[in-house]
Amino acid sequence: MINQHRFSIGTATERIALTQWTCGDSDKPPALLLHGTGFVAEIWNDVARDLAPHYTVYALDRRGHGDSHKPAMDFYHFWDFAEDVCRVIEALDLRAVYGIGHSAGATDLLLASKLLPGRFSRLFAMEPTVMDPRCPRAPSEGLSEGANSILKGWLRRQVEFDSLDAAFKRFRAAQAFADWTEASLWAYVRHGFAPLDNGHVRLRCTPEIESATLRSIFEAMEQIYTGDARGNPFAWLTEITCPVRVATAEKSWPIYKEMALRAMSLIPHVSECQFDGASHCVAQEEPSRVVQAVLEFDAKL
Repeated sequence: MINQHRFSIGTATERIALTQWTCGDSDKPPALLLHGTGFVAEIWNDVARDLAPHYTVYALDRRGHGDSHKPAMDFYHFWDFAEDVCRVIEALDLRAVYGIGHSAGATDLLLASKLLPGRFSRLFAMEPTVMDPRCPRAPSEGLSEGANSILKGWLRRQVEFDSLDAAFKRFRAAQAFADWTEASLWAYVRHGFAPLDNGHVRLRCTPEIESATLRSIFEAMEQIYTGDARGNPFAWLTEITCPVRVATAEKSWPIYKEMALRAMSLIPHVSECQFDGASHCVAQEEPSRVVQAVLEFDAKL
C-alpha cells in the first residue's frame, strides 16, 4: 500500500511544503521530485506512486507555489530556489538523493548538487532551464519584445474561479493541458488553488509571483543574467560530480531543446534521452514512461 503524507519544514516565513510517498519500510533511498514553474508537488503523484516501491519519494512546493512561503518579488532567482532544495535535504538529512526535476525544477536540482556536493547519487533533468555562461548577452540589451509581452500578459491571467470544477474545466480546455492525464490535472487544481470565504477558489501561485519567476527563466532562455550580487550560478554546471541524464520531449518548443543542449555541453558526466511523441510536461502526460526512464537510468549506474 502506498502511504502519502503532507508536511513542511521551516518557519512560517520560510516554510517549504512537501509531500512524501512511501511503500513498506522506510530504508529505501530517497528520490526528490521538483516541479516546474506554476505547479505543485502533487502533479508528480502518478510518478511518485510508481516510484514508491523503490524509493522514499519526496516532492516539494517550490517557493511561491502551493503551501510554501511566498517572499517578495525580489527573491525568485535561481539561487533562491536551489538554496530551498538544500534546506530540505539538510533538514531531512537526506543522503544519496536521486533528484528528478522538470524544467526550472530540474535547474534547482542541478544547482543544488553543486551547493551540496556528495548528497546526490544521480540527477534526471527533464528539459532544464539553462543559459550558457560562456557566451552571455549584456543585461543592458534586455529581454526581447516577445518575452516582455508574455510577461505582461501573464499578469492578466484569470486567478479566481467559481469552484474547483470550473477551474478544472477551464484548464482542460487549454492547449497546454490538453494531453495531461485527468489525475494529474485534478492534482494541480486541487492543490494549486486555495478556497475563499465566498466558496470560490484562487490560484496559490499568483500571476505576480509566476511572472517574477518567469522573468529569470526568459532571461536564461535569451542568454541574459541579471540576478543579484551572488552572481551567475550556471558556471557551476561544469562542477557537478554525479551522473546526470538530460531528457527532452519531441514535441516541446525548440528553446527547450536548445537549453538541454547547453546543459549537456556544460555537465561533465552527462547522458541524454528523448521522449518521442511527448510534450514538455511529459510526466503529467505519460507518467509511466517517465517512471520507466528514471528506473532505467538508476539501473545503469
